[in-house]
Amino acid sequence: MTLTSKQRAYLKSLAADLEPVFQIGKSSVSPEITNAIAETFNTHELVKVTVLKNCLEDVKDVAVTVSERTRSELVQVIGRKFVLYKPFKDDPKIVLPKASKKA
Repeated sequence: MTLTSKQRAYLKSLAADLEPVFQIGKSSVSPEITNAIAETFNTHELVKVTVLKNCLEDVKDVAVTVSERTRSELVQVIGRKFVLYKPFKDDPKIVLPKASKKA
């Protein structure tokens, strides 16, 4: 699934009020943190994560790694935070704007 800029903007507006659910520190992207974030997608479609200053990896690299491992979409990276989106399979709660079709 690839998000359009309109869909990404919509998700960014929803994520603005979210508090970070996870913090990634010096152990970086461990299997435990990846599994915990993946489990969160059972109850949340949008997740905000903070990367602490003691994490030696680049925030964007961490965000891409977590996104790939949890099979979610990276919505945005702002400062030391990033937002991931993964819709519920059966009954999505967040309804994205339709992607416009070019003729």
